[in-house]
Amino acid sequence: MKNETLLLRQVHPRFVQAGEITSQVFKLSNGESGLSAYNGDSISPEDAHTHYTTTLNNMSCGVVGISKKECESCRLIVIEDKIPFEEHVSILYGDIQGKELNRTAVKLKRLAIDRGWLFGPNYR
Repeated sequence: MKNETLLLRQVHPRFVQAGEITSQVFKLSNGESGLSAYNGDSISPEDAHTHYTTTLNNMSCGVVGISKKECESCRLIVIEDKIPFEEHVSILYGDIQGKELNRTAVKLKRLAIDRGWLFGPNYR
């Protein structure tokens, strides 16, 4: 992966308010150490969405992205693990916790909003 590689995140409909994603898109769920994403060098946002909603049968209203470099600038670790599918990437928070985790999620949200929807209801 290159620094500019986009890591594609699926957006659950609950994480959109007034047409804008919430920081929940980049927060860890209970017990998680990292976030799942798709490697944007290996799959298009539209194909990632189709895989997520059709093959994996999960809910998503669209796709946003952050770059590998943006993640690393927030002290996150990006691993191209290819598990459980070939295009899978893990974004690990490491020792980031509490308020710092929330600040990181807000920063990633802002970066994704500035980039805009890559696929989904507001895709241009």
